[in-house]
Amino acid sequence: QLQLVESGGGLVQPGGILRLSCTASEVDLSINTIGWFRQAPGKLREGPLSLIIPDGTPYYKEALKGRFTISRDDAKNTVYLQISNLQPEDTAVYSCAAKRGSWISVPPDAWSAWGQGIQVTVSS
Repeated sequence: QLQLVESGGGLVQPGGILRLSCTASEVDLSINTIGWFRQAPGKLREGPLSLIIPDGTPYYKEALKGRFTISRDDAKNTVYLQISNLQPEDTAVYSCAAKRGSWISVPPDAWSAWGQGIQVTVSS
């Protein structure tokens, strides 16, 4: 069964940059669509913030273009989400999800696997 693990979160000052990682063992992420989501305290889960399909094409939520960059390292079987110019409103638990195949639109309940999430806190 596909299991995803996120890493790279933590406390960062406003204006800072962070790179989150999503990795899996025993499953090739490059044959999956990988999406990133976040859930801020007291709010519903938001996303996908960005997703990347097997051919490497990235997609972004319109409002986040320019600050969010998704990429994949097939040698490391890892998908990254780099967030620049972090702001306090970016504070949330960030999670990655996977669905086998190439999808640019995935219903919320159709993702095959989720990571447990990782905390990102933006504060001075």
